Amino acid sequence: MNSRQRAYLKSLASNLSPVFQIGKSTLTPEITEAVRECFNTHELIKITVLNNCTEDPKDIAQVLAERTGSQVVQVIGKKIVLYKEDKKNKKIELPK
Repeated sequence: MNSRQRAYLKSLASNLSPVFQIGKSTLTPEITEAVRECFNTHELIKITVLNNCTEDPKDIAQVLAERTGSQVVQVIGKKIVLYKEDKKNKKIELPK
C-alpha cells in the first residue's frame, strides 16, 4: 500500500465509528475471530483500545493484522484502522 492509498483510507476512516473495543483482556481468540468475520462485510474497520488495556495499540494492530491477513492503515492514540481488500465484493476502489 502506497502513501496515496493510505491517505485515501485514512480519509474514509475518519467518518467510521469503532466496531470493536479491546479492553484489559487484550487480544483473545474470540476478538481475533470477530474481527476476521467483520472483514466478510467491511473492508475498512476502526477499533478502539480502552484505557484499561495494558498493551500498546501499535502492537495490538500489528498482531491483529497478521492474524486476520489485513493491513494497518493507521494507529492514532487508542484508535486502530485496519484494511483488508475483499476480492469478491470490492467496495473501496483505491487510487493508483
